[in-house]
Amino acid sequence: MLLPVTYRVNDAGRMEVGGCDLVELARTYGTPLYVYDEETVRCRCREFVQALGERGEVLYSAKAFGSPGFLQVVAAEGLGLDVVSEGELYLALAAGYPTDRIHFLGNNKSREDVAAAYDAGATLVIDGFQEFDLLNSVVPQGSRLRCELRLSPGIRPETHDFIATGQLDSKFGFSIESGAARAAVEQALAHDRIELVGLHSHIGSQVFDLRGHLAAMEIVLDFLAGLRRDLGFEPERLGAGGGLGIAYTREDRPPSPAEFVTALLTALDQGIARRGLRTPLLVLEPGRAVAGPAGVALYTVGAIKDIPGVRRYVAVDGGMGDNIRPKLYGARYEAFLARDPEGVAAPPVTIAGKYCESTDILATDVPLPPVQTGDVLCIPAAGAYCLSMASNYNGMPRPAVVMVSEGEARLIRRRETFDDLLAAEIL
Repeated sequence: MLLPVTYRVNDAGRMEVGGCDLVELARTYGTPLYVYDEETVRCRCREFVQALGERGEVLYSAKAFGSPGFLQVVAAEGLGLDVVSEGELYLALAAGYPTDRIHFLGNNKSREDVAAAYDAGATLVIDGFQEFDLLNSVVPQGSRLRCELRLSPGIRPETHDFIATGQLDSKFGFSIESGAARAAVEQALAHDRIELVGLHSHIGSQVFDLRGHLAAMEIVLDFLAGLRRDLGFEPERLGAGGGLGIAYTREDRPPSPAEFVTALLTALDQGIARRGLRTPLLVLEPGRAVAGPAGVALYTVGAIKDIPGVRRYVAVDGGMGDNIRPKLYGARYEAFLARDPEGVAAPPVTIAGKYCESTDILATDVPLPPVQTGDVLCIPAAGAYCLSMASNYNGMPRPAVVMVSEGEARLIRRRETFDDLLAAEIL
């Protein structure tokens, strides 16, 4: 799925999402503009929830996109939430997210992070030994905080090096291979302010090949068998992370949410049966797979530069300030001409941003119909990790965000102003 589920070409021949004409949205709200299709968000949430059923819990990973207006839609679909900072927790609380469904992850948590998790009643996912001491200073004597431990299973999936997290050489989690995971479990079980309810792992992001997840499941289940044998401990919950990839180009063929969930449940059931273990609840954490396909980015074309025999640059009014992924990960995108998405393609063009960096390129050598200054371009699959990593580089205000549904658009984040750039400055 490259475009939102409600996408169609309307009677005017233009792109439409959620019943809203994208050219008209660009005119009304200006560009760059991020547009989220509510129906796609709900459909993706439901695919995960229905596939998992009563076997566990689905958490949405807020780092993909954590605007309160977006989180309210996710919460309404019954998903839990994982946050990785006090700031993300603050946004979740502003959205009214049920605190008993919030998990606080992340490495190198501060005392303030741990205190915020305790005050909110969230489940804390411990990622390093220093957090045991922080819990002593935060949780009152006689009280206990629901906690899980993040394990590193020593698996590197088929993905970009920068978004692989489950290998031995990683800043995340307690390594099973090194023995740190076993030591962490023993310490957690002996800690008088921890209620150890689960173990968690996450091997990486934008994963198409599920064999890494299945291999990680085997390693974790072997670890569980050792814990039961030596410590008499079996966790209530087992987190397998998220990381399911999405389509960014027409050629991408990621597994569906149902295929992802079914593969993990099958591996869990077969592994549990072979080892005679108690079956834990399976916890999954999709982020990109929920938000990514639901969002499109709209830009207005400005300068067009031809270099004969080399390349045609089409410059737009956004770029690396609102989407750092091409520069950071070498991410690839498609692009569509919003007024004529099915028009005959001219020779490929390269879409450049307006930031003062030569690498500020959103998409290279993409086929588009003939493009003119003032046209609106649409980049699909822009719903995850674009706005959440956006910046004010070059003094550029960050874009507005609208949610569309049944022909109505509602602003869920206004465009920043130049005054916003001064909000934290002391003159």
